[in-house]
Amino acid sequence: MNKLAALLSTLVLLAACGKQEPAPTTPPVAAPAAEQPAAPSAAEGGAAAPAEQAAADQAASQAPAETVSEVDDEPAQTEQQTASTTQPSLKLGGSAGGPPTSSQFKEGANYQKIVPAQPTNVAPGKVEVAEVFWYGCGHCFSLDPAIESWRSKTKPAYVEFTRVPAMWNEATRMHARVFYTAELLGKLEQLHSLIFREMHVSGNPLNNVDKIAAFFQQHGVSKDEFTKAFSSFAVESKLQRADFLNKRYRIQSVPTVIVNGKYSTDVSTAGGESQLFTLIDELAAHEHGG
Repeated sequence: MNKLAALLSTLVLLAACGKQEPAPTTPPVAAPAAEQPAAPSAAEGGAAAPAEQAAADQAASQAPAETVSEVDDEPAQTEQQTASTTQPSLKLGGSAGGPPTSSQFKEGANYQKIVPAQPTNVAPGKVEVAEVFWYGCGHCFSLDPAIESWRSKTKPAYVEFTRVPAMWNEATRMHARVFYTAELLGKLEQLHSLIFREMHVSGNPLNNVDKIAAFFQQHGVSKDEFTKAFSSFAVESKLQRADFLNKRYRIQSVPTVIVNGKYSTDVSTAGGESQLFTLIDELAAHEHGG
């Protein structure tokens, strides 16, 4: 019983905040190549005549294989077309043909490959590491000090760290607006951790405009400045991009870490908090060509 209790406790600690909307019953899978119709059975039409079968086999072997795009809103692309349109930041190295991580981590177990890879917003020679989070998530609050420590002390110089707020419903969208309002006002570095503490320590949910405005005023932002930023076009644009990225990354829980638009992982799948940062560093080094 003691072992069972310890196991259950560990699973609870490693859990993430799940999406507030119903998750698909099965995870997204890569779209298959074009389906080929099944050959008729002997009972349905009998075996084809030898000459007809030979002609059919020859035609099938010569016909180019059709492919199906994995992104619903984009047309299918051939491998050559995809290579020619890939963002430059997604071409950053890695050992040719080599695995992206050491034997400590396995694709499918400790991290997932994002297919197709998504564009990043960093300069050539840089690797993007993005944390998808929600201020209302207790697990994001718990991970935040470790994220800040890694970001300020051990993050490789070629890594550019960014945050993307979750965009599942009205609650997450409201807190995403808080995040981008603080960023637009130049207050994000000062207020990011304080917003977490306001919600999870002080018990203020910051779930309406009046509460949010009062919080910003407590930290030196006038009501007029807040109102202008909170409903600005700049914030709206950032919210639209966050929504786009949430869908393309197929985010189902937070906190989730995305490395260079290609790999997705979290505390639980990485095997723990310290393993998460080791994994991030290995994936980033591979992307940088190290």
